[in-house]
Amino acid sequence: MPHIEILGASVRFGLVPILSNISLTLEPGEVAWLRGPNGAGKSTFLRLMAGLIRPFAGQALMFGETPGPSTRKRTGLVAHHPALYEELTLEENLTFFADLTATRHIRVDEALEAVGLAGARSRKARDSSEGMRRRADLARLLLTDHDLLLLDEAHSGLDRQAGGLVEALVERTIGRGGACVLVSHATEITFATRVVELNEGSLL
Repeated sequence: MPHIEILGASVRFGLVPILSNISLTLEPGEVAWLRGPNGAGKSTFLRLMAGLIRPFAGQALMFGETPGPSTRKRTGLVAHHPALYEELTLEENLTFFADLTATRHIRVDEALEAVGLAGARSRKARDSSEGMRRRADLARLLLTDHDLLLLDEAHSGLDRQAGGLVEALVERTIGRGGACVLVSHATEITFATRVVELNEGSLL
């Protein structure tokens, strides 16, 4: 069964068309590298795949069903901007997220250690650099196992060493039969199994 099945989906905000007649199937084990110029609709496409928005035409399925709470529990999403509460410390952010999940892959302190933030656990998110915030967002994904990863510019703000965290996360997910869609302006994604080109709201 495909992890994602988009069938002739179109999305618009008000009267403005963003995505037009998009179709895409993502099978277990696939890593799709979603590319395209700024304004092509990549982030909107990722939100559609995550079930955060619905198409006004066509259909978008996750794990063979209409997106909802059950599919979101199986999905790890890194948005264009890190999903952190500004007034909480990095550790408090991860603890809050861990308390919302039913299962934990590793403990919060282990996740912080894994992304190189053990010494910054008490720093508030608003006082953290973009790279630290992005590391904390990746640490959030380490806390639970996912069947699907949707990563929007996950490499942004990371140095070369930290960039390996993204590949490790993807490999862990693929290793357990999952799949991944990765939006990135990188010149090369060596672990991608396919490239998907999006331009002006349409797949090429």
